[in-house]
Amino acid sequence: MSVHKELIQHAANQNKEYQFFLQLDQQRESYIEEAINLCKEGKPFTTDKINAVTKQINNINLRFIPERKIVTIDMVREYVSRKA
Repeated sequence: MSVHKELIQHAANQNKEYQFFLQLDQQRESYIEEAINLCKEGKPFTTDKINAVTKQINNINLRFIPERKIVTIDMVREYVSRKA
């Protein structure tokens, strides 16, 4: 019975971590979109918020979540220039 409870607790913890990941991933995408829009408008932007969330995502201990790349200003500019 104890093993069963431990498995249930483990699954609950993983689900909680996964929900946190989903929230952070959505926030990261929002920050990327914000940087892209600022870049398109020729306004100054940074990737600080993107990368802060990226580091949080990469610290989540779930094997099935691929590591996210750190985003540079040049990466955003290159993306915008390719889409123009």
